[in-house]
Order: sequence, then structure tokens, then C-alpha cells
Amino acid sequence: VGNYKRTVKRIDDGHRLCNDLMNCIHERARIEKVYAQQLTEWAKRWKQLVEKGPQYGTVERAWCAFMSEAEKVSELHLEVKGSLMNEDFEKIKNWQKEAFHKQMMGGFKETKEAEDGFRKAQKPWAKKLKEVEAAKKAYHAACKEEKLAISRETNSKADPALNPEQLKKLQDKVERSKQDVLKTKEKYEKSLKELDNATPQYMENMEQVFEQCQQFEEKRLRFFREVLLEVQKHLDLSNAASYKNIYRELEQNIKTADAVEDLRWFRANQGPGMSMNWPQFEEWSADLNRTLSRREKKKASDGVTLTGINQTGDQVSQPNKHSSSLSVQSNTVQSVQSSYNPFEDEEDTGSTVSEKEDNKIKNVSSYEKNQSYPTDWSDEESNNPFSSTDANGDTNPFDEDTSPAMEVRVRALYDYEGQEQDELSFKAGDELTKMENEDEQGWCKGRLDNGQIGLYPANYVEPIQ
Repeated sequence: VGNYKRTVKRIDDGHRLCNDLMNCIHERARIEKVYAQQLTEWAKRWKQLVEKGPQYGTVERAWCAFMSEAEKVSELHLEVKGSLMNEDFEKIKNWQKEAFHKQMMGGFKETKEAEDGFRKAQKPWAKKLKEVEAAKKAYHAACKEEKLAISRETNSKADPALNPEQLKKLQDKVERSKQDVLKTKEKYEKSLKELDNATPQYMENMEQVFEQCQQFEEKRLRFFREVLLEVQKHLDLSNAASYKNIYRELEQNIKTADAVEDLRWFRANQGPGMSMNWPQFEEWSADLNRTLSRREKKKASDGVTLTGINQTGDQVSQPNKHSSSLSVQSNTVQSVQSSYNPFEDEEDTGSTVSEKEDNKIKNVSSYEKNQSYPTDWSDEESNNPFSSTDANGDTNPFDEDTSPAMEVRVRALYDYEGQEQDELSFKAGDELTKMENEDEQGWCKGRLDNGQIGLYPANYVEPIQ
């Protein structure tokens, strides 16, 4: 009696499981959206970098094909997100609303109907069971009383002080006890028989209500299976023709990269095949520009051109030096990823992924393909950092008499391997002394603890607090 409670509770559990499934799908949809945004921003940023960078020709087009692939895959994942929320999520929500009806006093109508059905089916049999329990209790009490009366009568026969009248009373008590035992036994057996007769009808009624609950639960289980299959179809991109075409097109773009063709183009446009402007005899004229001294050249080149403005503060740029290789620091990328929570709700994020990442990674190439190069030249080692910084050449930038007020202790954020003799090499976490502030190319002069002095990228270190 009362064990039908587990079956009734299953109805409430079904409503809760619908909420759980909707939450599960909602979280996956947010992940798909964030992934799509990250792909789009990654493709946009790297497409600009590659187009402005030194790569050219068919290999450039093959490289850019990866960005096109990311944009198309991003669109597919946005479609997945839309399918999960607009179709699967809404389908579960509507089915739950139709299957479960809330009552004014709390709970669900289906739960109350099942509870009432089981209680009504069980009530007659439970009443008879109660009668059986009472009859059994009475019978057992009579048997106990009979045994006690017999024991008293036996003990009284051995007692000579007991008069005949008292003995007669004990014998009567034994007789009455035996009669009570017979009556209660008969009543107990009768009530038990009635219970047995009512059991088939009781089982039939309970089975009927239970089957109704089973049918209701079967609808939920079949619905869940149907929804999960649809979710699988929405998530599975392996069978999507458009998904396969993306990578077929990417493979074709990569295979079209032709080193011979690129070298031929470079020869024709940037090498011996380009149009020549050989020197020709020119008459002197007072209007010709006079020759500038090295000091005046240096002063003339001291101007700074602003190429980008970032109002968010933290700017991280790769070293702007022709000898540096194309690289993206993994630590920086990790810090970008850790600053973004993929489980934020769609309405919670006011800024895009690119706005957060653009503050971390600015440049990956030392020069752009379309930059202009100076046409003047000199046989003097004007780029030698050990050469004079003044016209009279009496100052060495690496002299040890640098003003102590300029020295600042800094800590390396990333590993750096010096590319030339005048550059320092260090590991992430190493400490060194900054001797001069950052120049316009983004380089600082510093001194390692072993006394070595040289240049290093300014954005590879941070001041020690």
C-alpha cells in the first residue's frame, strides 16, 4: 500500500527532465555562437595581416583560403546555433507546455490524476487488508490469553491451598479462552479469504492506472529520442554537402599555389625584370636639392607617423624589425582566450571577441608588402647600433655610464632569441635592467644580469612592481 508514489513522482521528474534537456541544448547553442564569432574575428584579423604582409602571389591566395574557410564554417555554426534554439529548444518547450498542465494550488494536473487513480483503485483492498490485520491481532491475542489461562490452571492443581471454587473459575477461564480462539481464528480466516477474493480486482484496477502512467511516460521517452535525433542531425556537419565543399575548395586553392609562378611574378615586378630607371646625365641647377649631412638626415627622419590609435590601453605589438620571423606568442593567445567566457549569455556580452583580442595581438610581420623603401644609400654603416649617434661620433650607446635614473628592472613575459649580435636572448620570467626607453621601432636597450648589453622588443617585458 502506498508504493505507487514512485510511479507518480516519475511524472514530476519528466517535467524536470524537459527543463534539463532545454538547458543542455541552450548551452551548446551558446558555444556554437561563440565559436562562430571567434572564427569570424580570427579570419578578419589574419586576412588583413596576410594581405598587408610580405607574402605574395599564389601562396598568398592559398593562405587567404584558410580565412575564407573559417568564414564559411562560421556561417555553418551560426546555422547550427539557430537550429538548436529555434527548432529543438522551442519544440521541447512547446511539448512540455502541452504535456504538463500546472494547477492553481501547485503541482501538475497529470500528477494529481495519477495519485487519485491509484488511491481509488487501492482503497477497497486496503480497507480489507486493514480488517485482516485487525483479525490477526485479535486471534493472536486470544491465543496468548488461552495459553496463559492453561498455565494458571496447571499451576493451581499443584497448589493444595487453593479451594475448589477458585479452581472452577480457572477452568471456566480456560474454556472461554478456547472459545475465543476459535471465534477469532474463524474471523481471521474469513477476512483473509475476503482479501484474497478482492485481490484480482485490486490488481486489475491498479494495473489499469499504472498502464495510463506508462503510456504518459512512453510519450515523453519517445519524444526525447525524436528530439535527440534531430539535435544530432543539426550538429553533424560531416554529411552536409556545403561543409564538404568548403574543404574541397580549400584543397583546390592550396594546390593552385605555384612557387615557379610566384618567383616569375616577383622577378617581373620586384627583380631584374622590372622597368629600370638608369642614371642619366643631368645639368646642374640651383633648384636641385642640396645634400644633407648625416645629422640633418637623422633629424629629418625623427618624425613619427601615427598608423593606428587604440583607446583601450594594453597594446601588444610584435617587434618591428626586419630580421624577426612570423610568430604569434602562445601565451598571449591563451590570455585572450581565458578573458572570454564562452558560457556568457548572448545578451550579456557587449563587446565582440575581436575587440578583446585586438588589444593583445597587433602585428605579426615586420613590414608590409607595399611599404616604400628609401632610395638614398651610403657605404657607411648607418644601421650599426655600435656606430655614432652624433655627427662627431663621440658617443657609444652601449657605454656603461648610462644615467642610473633611466634604469628600470623588468621581467620577461615571453622567450626571445636574439636574431643579431646586438640583440639579447632571454627566457620568460628572466629579469633584466632596462637602460633606455622604447624607440619608435618598439625596441629597448637593456642589460642582463651577466653584464651583456643589447636590444630587445619592448613588448616582451613588463616592469617589476
